[in-house]
Amino acid sequence: MGLGTRLRRIGAVAAAIGMVVGLGTQAHASEREPTGPPQPNILTALAYSAARPTVMPPHTNDWGCEPSPEHPNPVLLSNGTLVNSYADWAGLSGKLADAGYCVFSANLGGAEGSPVQTVAPVAETATELAEFGDRVLAATGAEQLDVVGHSQGGMNPRYWIKNLGGEAKIDRLIGLSPSNYGTDLFGLLTLVQQVPPLRDLVGAGFPAFNDQEEHSDFLAELNAGGDTVPGVEYTVIQTKYDEVVTPYRNAFLEPAPNVENILLQDVCPADKTDHLGITYDPIAAQLVLNALDPADAAPPRCRFVPPVVS
Repeated sequence: MGLGTRLRRIGAVAAAIGMVVGLGTQAHASEREPTGPPQPNILTALAYSAARPTVMPPHTNDWGCEPSPEHPNPVLLSNGTLVNSYADWAGLSGKLADAGYCVFSANLGGAEGSPVQTVAPVAETATELAEFGDRVLAATGAEQLDVVGHSQGGMNPRYWIKNLGGEAKIDRLIGLSPSNYGTDLFGLLTLVQQVPPLRDLVGAGFPAFNDQEEHSDFLAELNAGGDTVPGVEYTVIQTKYDEVVTPYRNAFLEPAPNVENILLQDVCPADKTDHLGITYDPIAAQLVLNALDPADAAPPRCRFVPPVVS
């Protein structure tokens, strides 16, 4: 075989390898976990995800999504204690995508493949969230992202901000009924903390519960020296009918120029949504869109919203 023939064959092999690598890169860029259909409320979403615990909310995790000039920050959804990503966000994720955002979410703080998520120590879940956020920034090329979180998911990004360099990566943090100052769960969780065997039993399976008791060491450390940092815009959207974060005002952050605390019933007295239903509440959804893009904010249309089924 002559030298010229050998060189041509080597070139052909190299081109084929390049094509395979290119296709592999393209496939990875467009990789997307299986997503489920939109849901009207938390109950239907829980039922759907119980049999499909790894399914992601609709229109999320398109790793080839390019943020638009109008919405340069991808949106990272952070779910609450016990629930998986799909159960929490199968309503709002589609609305965010329809508004032009690149939307991402993950199951964190729970056993892989389990429908029960976000139960690990809060610091561990926040660390996983930070690592996932770095993936989102790398994939999209964005300089910063916005986080929309529910319950613990609206509080634990503050650990990322305070301890894991998140103040440079998070532009806006929007919490729906976040457990910023924890909960006494109508006194029950506080009582559990006073009985060491019960406290340890809860902590063995659900460390996040003990971390979110309003007098926990975790929350004392998180809120020490001020609960916000300059440069991040914070919005809290809370309902007075919250049955998980109690008293409900524990969701609110200390007043500051970069903090907006919103009580849903001040916006619309007919809104009766609770802690479980708030991520599916259409009024709360409009407030989230307004917080993400204040320049194009629109007043929510006030109407009756029932608890749980929103």
